[in-house]
This record gives sequence, C-alpha cells and structure tokens, in this order.
Amino acid sequence: QVQLVESGGGLVQAGGSLRLSCAASGPISTTYAMGWFRLAPGKEREFVAGISWSGHITSYADSVKGRFTSSRDSAKNMVYLQMNSLKPEDTAVYYCAAAAWDGVPPKSSRAYDFWGQGTQVTVSS
Repeated sequence: QVQLVESGGGLVQAGGSLRLSCAASGPISTTYAMGWFRLAPGKEREFVAGISWSGHITSYADSVKGRFTSSRDSAKNMVYLQMNSLKPEDTAVYYCAAAAWDGVPPKSSRAYDFWGQGTQVTVSS
C-alpha cells in the first residue's frame, strides 16, 4: 500500500511563496505518476500539477502555469510543489496523489489510486 504525506502548507500573503512536500512510502515505483490537486470550499477538486516519477514529464493547470513548479527527488521518494506569486484564489486544501501511470501525468482524479491527507494553503489579500 502506497502512503502519501503532504506538508508545507500554511498562511501566506498574496504574492508570497510556499513549497509543498509529499513523502511517498510503500511499493511506489518508477511507473507512478504523481499529481497535485486542490479542493476549495464550494468548488470541485481540480488538478494543479503533475510529474512523472522520472521527473522528465510535467503538466500544469492553466491557472498555475508560470507560477507553480513540480519537482521530485526519487532517491528520497519525495515530490514537491513550489508555489510562487500566490493569489487568494489559490486558497485550498492541497493533495498529492499517485497514479500507476507511465507518461504524461493524468489530469483526471479518477486516474489516481492513492491520496495523501491534504495540507491547507491560505493566501490572504
């Protein structure tokens, strides 16, 4: 069973930065793609960013392109989401997820098999 634990959320002013971390444990392999999703009150869960476990392929939602960067340290089984130029509309609970998928990380949450517990990101105006 793959286990995912997010950390790094918090309160930040608009224009600030945060880096989220996702620690993966268990039988995770190089065929797993990792995704970041977020859920804001009154909204549906949405895809934010994804990265292949090799790190060679990334994908981003249009709303975060140029501001967010996903990276990974495969030796440490860690995935990161660097969030810059944060906006109040980025406020949400952020989740990392793992999909048994080799290639472009899927944007559909249904493709992901394992999920972390989430970390709150709040951006004040």
